[in-house]
Amino acid sequence: MAYTINRVFDAEDFDAVVERTRSALTDQGFGVLTEIDVKATMKKKLDIDMDDYLILGACNPRMAHQAIGIEPRVGAMLPCNVILRKTGPSAVEVSAVDPVASMASIDNTELTSVAGQVRDMLETVVQNI
Repeated sequence: MAYTINRVFDAEDFDAVVERTRSALTDQGFGVLTEIDVKATMKKKLDIDMDDYLILGACNPRMAHQAIGIEPRVGAMLPCNVILRKTGPSAVEVSAVDPVASMASIDNTELTSVAGQVRDMLETVVQNI
């Protein structure tokens, strides 16, 4: 089972793809709760240079509230991470977590249904970037 929803953008500026990703998330009702600049963190903490790599912790409050109401400990798996990473000289890959895959270990069909709805929303986000 794949655990991410992916799309590669060739000959694209990293920052432009980040902005389009933020916009696509907003259009589907997601907000960005956390942002981790992995490139900057690796440089600061380990003095290692790496290509652009950004993790956006996205949350759709309505869906998160519904999931927490069904399974209170599901918060350990939130927010839905979306990564953007440079994959070549001028390519950027966007990968969103597949909530169905990440929650497969929780035996709760009601939660699986909510995860499916969120997956559909994240697929729309990735398609609309």
